[in-house]
Amino acid sequence: MSSCEKSCGCGPVSATTEAATASSNEGTWVSSFSVPKMDCPSEERMIRLALNGLPELNSLSFDLTSRQVRAFHDGPVDQIATKLESLGLGATLLGTQPASQEAASANSASEELTASKEASTLKILLGINAAMFVIEMGAGLIAQSTGLIADSLDMFADAAVYGLALFAVGRGARLQVRAAHLAGFFQIVLALGVLVEVARRFLYGSEPESMLMMGIGLVALIANVSCLLMIYGHREGGAHMKASWIFSANDVLANLGVIVAGALVAWTGSPYPDLVIGTVVGLIVLNGARRILALKA
Repeated sequence: MSSCEKSCGCGPVSATTEAATASSNEGTWVSSFSVPKMDCPSEERMIRLALNGLPELNSLSFDLTSRQVRAFHDGPVDQIATKLESLGLGATLLGTQPASQEAASANSASEELTASKEASTLKILLGINAAMFVIEMGAGLIAQSTGLIADSLDMFADAAVYGLALFAVGRGARLQVRAAHLAGFFQIVLALGVLVEVARRFLYGSEPESMLMMGIGLVALIANVSCLLMIYGHREGGAHMKASWIFSANDVLANLGVIVAGALVAWTGSPYPDLVIGTVVGLIVLNGARRILALKA
């Protein structure tokens, strides 16, 4: 142990710490982050939105299957790490090491190509999710089904993410975050409305129409499966499209939950299965809105 270590009481500096410290110097670096709560494409787009506009950031590389993000940057990684940590996704810095200019340029070029290929698909996905939001919301009100209403909010959440991804192109970080916060606030209002409606119907009773629940739930399921197939067709376009079809299975599970709840309502004559699925999906949407509001310019 050196005299410096003895005098300050510090132990030997780890390789990761040395790399992170070295990143404060000029040059091109690549920092790897573990993001354990990045389990779907929505989180990837939230990360892109949060980091967009940072002058030191060159490009990003995502691996959703292993829940890791690589950031190619010039200079210190501190601000990138702070932005990631503020999202509440459990992001931690794994290490920072020098990156060759060729690797950084190749990753940046790959991102640009991926963005170009994904743009048309994103527009279609946005249209499908926005249409299903309106259809499910209307059907949910007619069928008195909190499950359908909550599932429509899941569609709205997806549409908001895709819309923000398209809106972000060529715009400043502050304007992007304002747009994200507006969508997040609207999402919270709708989700809280669903939860209040669940409580009201639990206290005063309700009679959800099971056949309409199952019918619209099946339409929503077909729409989400179609989205997955389109995403699957673009798997080679980049990390996001490559893995999103796997993690978007959450949407399919929500649709199946509504269908099962409708079947249970028909079988038992009880509204409780509808109230349960409405509560679960409503809480999921509420948590997604909380993450959106955590974005900072």
